Amino acid sequence: MPNNERESFVAVQKNGNGDLTSFQTSTGRVLAYDQALQEVQAGNIAGVNAFKGKDGETYIRGDADGDPTNNLDNLPTFS
Repeated sequence: MPNNERESFVAVQKNGNGDLTSFQTSTGRVLAYDQALQEVQAGNIAGVNAFKGKDGETYIRGDADGDPTNNLDNLPTFS
């Protein structure tokens, strides 16, 4: 699927600790973290990747592009 057809994350929800818990995509879908991780690993979401943390868990992070404004933590929140 070409990049321009893949969804991207446009907004996030966070828990009380500031951890990302849900994502809203460019098509309006709302994905819980686990669902979003599966979509990222399948290559369906542009601009992000999955990585294994030091704790052995797999996490979602934005692609390193040197632009802090599009980091997942800096996306607007939705309710």
